[in-house]
Parts: sequence; C-alpha cells; structure tokens
Amino acid sequence: MRALVQENVLSAADLILPLFVKDGHNSRDPISSMPGVERLSIDLVVVAAQEAFDLGIPAVCLFPYTLDHLRTLDCAEAWNPDNLSNRAVRAIKAAVPGLLVMTDVALDPYNALGHDGLVQEGIILNDETVAALVKMALAQAAAGADILGPSDMMDGRIGAIRAALEEHGFKDVAILSYSAKYASGFYGPFRDAVGASGALVGDKKTYQMNPANADEALRLVERDLAEGADMVMVKPGLAYLDICYRVKQAFGAPTFAYQVSGEYAMIEGAARNGWIDGDKVMMESLMAFKRAGCDGILTYFALRAARLLQHKD
Repeated sequence: MRALVQENVLSAADLILPLFVKDGHNSRDPISSMPGVERLSIDLVVVAAQEAFDLGIPAVCLFPYTLDHLRTLDCAEAWNPDNLSNRAVRAIKAAVPGLLVMTDVALDPYNALGHDGLVQEGIILNDETVAALVKMALAQAAAGADILGPSDMMDGRIGAIRAALEEHGFKDVAILSYSAKYASGFYGPFRDAVGASGALVGDKKTYQMNPANADEALRLVERDLAEGADMVMVKPGLAYLDICYRVKQAFGAPTFAYQVSGEYAMIEGAARNGWIDGDKVMMESLMAFKRAGCDGILTYFALRAARLLQHKD
C-alpha cells in the first residue's frame, strides 16, 4: 500500500555521474576532501562510464584536472581540440556510444587565476569571456559531446553558444545551462578535485548569485531559456530546493540540480564516522530533489545509488 500511493519515484535514469579526469594511464588519485571519489585517467574514466551505462545511468559529466603549465591567463587550453576533456569525450563515445556525455563549459580549470572568466586588473571580462566560451563549446561539440554545461554564469553566453552551434552544424547538441549558480561555500572540495583551490584569486561573487536572492534566479532561468537553453540547472542542490521548486513551477522546463561536492562530503564524512546511516541518508537526499520537481540530479553518489536501486528492483 505504501508503494502504491508513493508520490515520487527515484530511478537510475534520473542521475548524471560527474567524473574527474586526469592525465596518465591506469592511474587514480583519491580526493581527500571527497572520500570515495577519485581523479581517473582516461582509460579508467571509460571503465566508470561503462559501469554507469550498465546500471542505467544515462549520462556522465566530465571535469578535467589540468596540469599547472597549461593554466594560463588567456585560458587557450580550454579550446584545444586535444585537451584532456576532449580526449576523454572521444574515448567514452567510442567505447560506450549509447551513453550521453556532458561537458563543463567554464574557464576555471584552465585559468591561472582560478576564475570562470578572463580577468584583467582584477575585473572579470564578461564579453571577452563569452567569446572564449564559444570557442570552448565548439571544440567540445566537435569532440562528440552530447550536452554542454555552461557553468560560468557570464551574461549572454547561452545565446552566443546556441548561435555558434547552429552556425557550425551542431544543431543536435543540447545545452544544460547552470542558470542559477550561487556563490556558495559548498564548492570547496570540488575546487580541490580540479586543482583550482590554490589558484583562485579573490572570490566569484561578482558573477555567481547571492545566496540571499530567489527572484533573481527566476529571471536568470527565464533569460537562459529565451536564449536557447534546453535544460536548466540549480547549483548547489539541497540548500536551494526552494529554487528548484520555483523554477519547475514557473517554467515547466527540464530542471536539474547539482548535489555538489560539499553536500556529498558532509553526508559521506558523517557516514564514515558512523554518525548517520550513509545509504539511507543518500537516498533520502536524492529523493528530496525529485520531490522538489527536479527531472535529474548530478551526484557523486550516482553509481552507489544506482546499484542500490538495481538491487531493490
């Protein structure tokens, strides 16, 4: 009876698995601030992607750990056709063609100053950054990416990327825009994972959202949808479920949330200390996104949750 009247259902098809990719072969580096999560060389990323596909997870999202000498002020490695992320895209699409591959469109993994945009005298250059993001997006589309995830929060980048994709024949490449990305303290472990923590100069408050604002999120989502976004993202997740709910209610568009590194670390850290039932809290947290109206969830728990769901079935 309980199952019969349950209002929301979580499945592996609701999940996207973020993967951190590094140079090397058969190589993995544990991320101390994200226990259980590792940076993987491309060959091992392909293995993880295959496992995700076999468990019914429809997509993975790639984040590169760029070597220091490739992090520059002009961020030119971001649109190198043979950069780490683009090589990983091609490898996954060759090995697991039925799996969707999503990429991150932002300059922070390639920026010597750790910012998502180009910087001049301490100021983020919006329009110049948008032009760079367009080149980055086209390189990722050419590598075979199915979904582009602009996470930079520059104004006007969705319209510019959509126009460039159409012009260059990538009409079937989808855009999942990080439309409501807050200047949050929950990102710390992620910056460790991609090597941006030590590089970041200043903060990102001039282009990421104020956590005190909610109506602004709706305006930004509306703008991105008007510019050609196919799907929209709220980030972080659990602390912003009210935003997820309001976005879905207002627009009815495919709405995603990112259960970010800090949220993962809190749950996993508490579980490893025996303070909570890790599996129970993990599944409860994921169901919260569904209850708030999310169509999909980026989560580092994706593989583990999918295994539990498979066993339950």
